[in-house]
Amino acid sequence: MALNRKIAYIDLSTGQIETKPIPVEMRKKFLGGRGLDMYLMYNHIKPGIDALSPDNVVFVSAGILGATLASASSRTHIGGKSTLTGFVGSANMGGFFAPELRWAGFDHLVLKGKAERPVYIWIHNGEVEIRDAGNIWGQTVHDTQQIIREELGDRDIKVLTIGPAGEKLVRFANVMTGLKDAGGRSGMGALLGSKNLKAIAVRGTMDIKIEHPAEALEYNKKIITQVTSAKVSQTQGKLGTPFIWGATNSQGLIRVRNFQLNQLENADEVEPEALEELAVGMAGCFGCQVHCRSKYIIPEGPYAGVYDEGPEYTSQGAFAGEPGCRNANTVLVGNHLVNIYGLDNLETGSMIAWAMELYEKGILTSKDTDGLDLRFGNDDALIEMVHRIAKRQGLGDILAEGPLRAADKIGKDSIKYLVHVKGMSNLHSDERATPALALGIATGSRGADHLRSRPAIDLYHLPESVLRSIYSQPVPYDGPLSSDYRDYEGKPWQVVWQEHTYEAVDCLGICKYHTIFLGATLPNYEEWSRLLYLNAGLEMTPLDIWTAAERAYNIERLFNIREGLTREHDWLVDRYFDEPTRLGIPGVRGRTIDREKFKKMVDEYYEHHGWDEQGVPRPETLQRLGIDNEPSHML
Repeated sequence: MALNRKIAYIDLSTGQIETKPIPVEMRKKFLGGRGLDMYLMYNHIKPGIDALSPDNVVFVSAGILGATLASASSRTHIGGKSTLTGFVGSANMGGFFAPELRWAGFDHLVLKGKAERPVYIWIHNGEVEIRDAGNIWGQTVHDTQQIIREELGDRDIKVLTIGPAGEKLVRFANVMTGLKDAGGRSGMGALLGSKNLKAIAVRGTMDIKIEHPAEALEYNKKIITQVTSAKVSQTQGKLGTPFIWGATNSQGLIRVRNFQLNQLENADEVEPEALEELAVGMAGCFGCQVHCRSKYIIPEGPYAGVYDEGPEYTSQGAFAGEPGCRNANTVLVGNHLVNIYGLDNLETGSMIAWAMELYEKGILTSKDTDGLDLRFGNDDALIEMVHRIAKRQGLGDILAEGPLRAADKIGKDSIKYLVHVKGMSNLHSDERATPALALGIATGSRGADHLRSRPAIDLYHLPESVLRSIYSQPVPYDGPLSSDYRDYEGKPWQVVWQEHTYEAVDCLGICKYHTIFLGATLPNYEEWSRLLYLNAGLEMTPLDIWTAAERAYNIERLFNIREGLTREHDWLVDRYFDEPTRLGIPGVRGRTIDREKFKKMVDEYYEHHGWDEQGVPRPETLQRLGIDNEPSHML
């Protein structure tokens, strides 16, 4: 059946490998993917460890619906204590790795210890082997995958790998697969690098039995029609995720020149329609019909003729908006470099933009930059800093430490120009006009985040009746709701609802773009309940799925509290409250976040979660969710 995949426990220090089945009761409690990874993380990581020490543990998984007849069931999750923040480390990526892992017999990998020398893991049809990686240590993300396929003699092998940035322990290094699928955010690439683990290669030909194949196939046709008929999906299939940047920039909802402006003017060359003209086709992940990523060839400069995929919405922010650049070639080159080095494009762009503001304010000088003219809008300096961060050269070595450590090294009030939460830089968005989105990034379990809770549909001005139908399922809600994204009222519930929804999606192993993330008519709990039954034979109501997600999210909260999280961490930097937006449409211009109203939002958010005024889960909440005796060490 679809649930008969195992966990492999791999000790890199000793070479010992053990496999175990996953009990059905654990599936019902945490489903799979991110949810079960968070349970394992709370149970296997000792409190207070150094995130770069051998005591940290890596968790790699496929979702419970991975490789089934569920649309876009492609997602891979990577977890561990964050090398960037010291709190929950968690990253999620698409591509083809997770389905291959399931075909090879496994749903979860638990990686402990540290290898004496560089190694990679080879998994094939239930067998696990640790192999020497001396010949691929130092190779780029793209080259590593090709070398492993040639070494093992199979071009269909899927590889999860780090690049040179992970080897150098850049604290926001990614784990990657394919050309551009990135397990970004929270520094999971540095965690693998600290263990001398270069890659995990998988190849599987083991059947996954679908419980009700005919019905599952027919139901997925319905889901595909539901997804592909949505205008948001059709737009993505044409323009890719950059369409989001185009929409938000036109309103004034992005950050430019670090945080000085909220709209990039005269930027036609980096708008999605202009980038589309440079694309040579579109590609997609396993089981996806939307195909939201562009394929491109860099048109000019030192990298002319190089092929890659993207850029994503986040690369537009990292290499255009935040540093104040307007050159499409710069966006394509920057996107390519973070792909081959294995860097988080969000953190890379944010750190460089922050350094540019420090340079223009005189906090950093040409001596600090080794003569580099690090002004906003300097495309060449931007690209050079990507190299320096990945290689830990000069100022790049300091920026590679991430926001709080870098600010501590630089000093001189540099910290007040950071735009971060919990030590993680924010996306290139500007939430001063959108309190719901601001609350989502302030309270995210892994730091400033748009993929843990993003009430993006709040921007659509949906009628209250539509909002009520969405936010009252699968649990009733009769509180206030507002169609105005500038309002504070009712938004905490929307954030909590989206948190549980995104957690559920990451447990199932499906793509957020095939869910209610950006489209109010796209699948959610009712459809997921049916998909679980038809594909995996698991009978769970929409409320059961909600509760599993809530349970996993509370485990994340418990982990963070154990590692020192307090209410003060669920907050925004002063710039959100003190510096009004200067550009954008009339409803956006001149906005700040109101401190008192925001404090009340946090209070209400905690109450919806069943946490006390300090954000600590109440005993009755943990008891209701059945996690009052964690860690239980059942797996």
